[in-house]
Amino acid sequence: MACATVEFTDPGRLAGTGFPKVTELQDQQVYLEPEVNCECCFEDIVGKSAALQKVLQQVAIVAPTDSTVLLHGETGTGKELMARAIHNLSSRRERAYVRMNCAAIPSGLLESELFGHERGAFTGALMQRKGRFELADRGTLFLDEIGDISLELQPKLLRAVQEQEFERLGSATTIQVNVRLIAATHRDLGAMIKEEKFREDLFYRFNVFPIEIPPLRERREDIPLLVSFFVSKFSARMRKQIKSVPRHAMEALTNCPWKGNVRELANFIERAVILTRGEELQVSMSELCTSSEMILAAASTSSFRQAECSVIVEALRAAAGRIAGKGGAAERLGLKRTTLQNKIRRLGIAKTHYQN
Repeated sequence: MACATVEFTDPGRLAGTGFPKVTELQDQQVYLEPEVNCECCFEDIVGKSAALQKVLQQVAIVAPTDSTVLLHGETGTGKELMARAIHNLSSRRERAYVRMNCAAIPSGLLESELFGHERGAFTGALMQRKGRFELADRGTLFLDEIGDISLELQPKLLRAVQEQEFERLGSATTIQVNVRLIAATHRDLGAMIKEEKFREDLFYRFNVFPIEIPPLRERREDIPLLVSFFVSKFSARMRKQIKSVPRHAMEALTNCPWKGNVRELANFIERAVILTRGEELQVSMSELCTSSEMILAAASTSSFRQAECSVIVEALRAAAGRIAGKGGAAERLGLKRTTLQNKIRRLGIAKTHYQN
């Protein structure tokens, strides 16, 4: 029976994207090209789905301007990659690109981090220090997780965004800058405004050109490409020669919800590469089910059983019906022999399902 797989070959790249074609093959494995050149990707953003291409078109449109951009998306969707792409495609590409995660800095230190301070401005301020706005002068400032900025600090940030001027802590001297701002958040700022947790005027200053970054579950056709990218990347880093991914493993990876999005997928593939011995990627199906809860929000119990059954049947076919031993279905699925046998009995899988 023919099955959809992804073949990674250099001549087969899609025109203008640098991404591989999807072809129909009889093979049981997904082959990886020896190397993935990051330069051929749109700022290392891998994918060819319509949802992602729409975002990249918006990035290409707004990048040459100096307009403020607000990136919104779930954690792990690649907001920082998009911000870097905007900077690198802008006229400020030769200038500084300064980033700050507002959620990672205690609220008491955030003002100093943004605007800087003079020596003696507060206990522990032993020397003058420039803030991120000053460091990003004539360049780009990326403020990640702006939804975590306290209400007390938001008026000062509003002035800096609107007027491009501020004072360092402990100083009365006004500093003027020329900064291109990119902000990002996973929070619903509209709801925060209603709850009086975020200033409406500050929101409108950031929301000049909003871009919504889709979660990975809305661009599943990109998952095989991302898997190829990460396997090649981590294999090169660890000096391994991993050349293929079993088809059943790729199907399982594609069907996962990936609540942590691309970041979660990258972490999972890195662990798989670490554990792989040989040229075929070893994917632990039990870990995959646990880490991603392998049940889509909209999927029913029966559809999950069907998906689980399909993955096991494919592994048995690839192993010529063998359950245990090297290359057996249990090893391919990353399961114990007894665990797989129990699953086969529970799902009612018979030899006629996987033997020709």
